[in-house]
Amino acid sequence: MKPLPRLRRILLAPLVYLVAVLLLLEDWLWDLSARLMARIAGWPPLHALENWLRRLPAAAAMAVFALPALLLLPVKLLALFAIARGHAMWGLLVIIVAKVAGAALVARIYLITRPALMTIAWFASLLGWFIPLKERLIAQLRASGPWRDLQKLMSQLRAPFSARAGSRIGRLLRRFAAFWRRAHARRH
Repeated sequence: MKPLPRLRRILLAPLVYLVAVLLLLEDWLWDLSARLMARIAGWPPLHALENWLRRLPAAAAMAVFALPALLLLPVKLLALFAIARGHAMWGLLVIIVAKVAGAALVARIYLITRPALMTIAWFASLLGWFIPLKERLIAQLRASGPWRDLQKLMSQLRAPFSARAGSRIGRLLRRFAAFWRRAHARRH
């Protein structure tokens, strides 16, 4: 009886590592895109657009929420066409950029339209089912050995970019800027 669970664990280990990497990437991209979109939203025309989106009724909010996926579909199809024509790297790059940009846009639209979306019964019910499921799966993943191994690797990769290393880089950049100003002042 013991060999079967062990075999299953061995066969599923690469998938657990893949899911762990994807979750780390998703977390990093979500944080990065949220900060970027918050900065961009400070631009007055976009701020006005966001205020308009906040006042939309539920059905219109759902249409706006689905819009990025519909708008990016032709872009992704063109990328697949490029891949089929022998431009694999360009096609893959377009797909990745479209995915990241689309996710950032959908995340921002979700944050803005969430109150209106939650008035739609089926959406609120689906979200109420999905979020706890996702949190439970993430908790199981974070309790796994592969996740801990990946966290350890990530902390080792981040070590060169710690606050102390950042201050060294900052000092180097300040010295370079001072050198640049002196060189530029001598020319004029």
